[in-house]
Amino acid sequence: MRTNIDLDDDLVNEAFKLTGVRTKKELVNMALEELVKSRRRMDWRDLVGKVRFHDGFDPKALGRPRFVRPVDDDPDR
Repeated sequence: MRTNIDLDDDLVNEAFKLTGVRTKKELVNMALEELVKSRRRMDWRDLVGKVRFHDGFDPKALGRPRFVRPVDDDPDR
């Protein structure tokens, strides 16, 4: 689809530096793709009351390390 749009030059130049794309067409298409992806992503808060966890599930345990290396108390080893 062809269209004429007035873009913020500073914003376009910064976007070129951040993305590495070479044309405004690529830049605008990339921006549109990212916008659509981000809007389609489900917000986890939308799941409140819709997800049932197993009894004893501890969400805090997901952030803990699964393996902790024992401390070597013997410095001569």
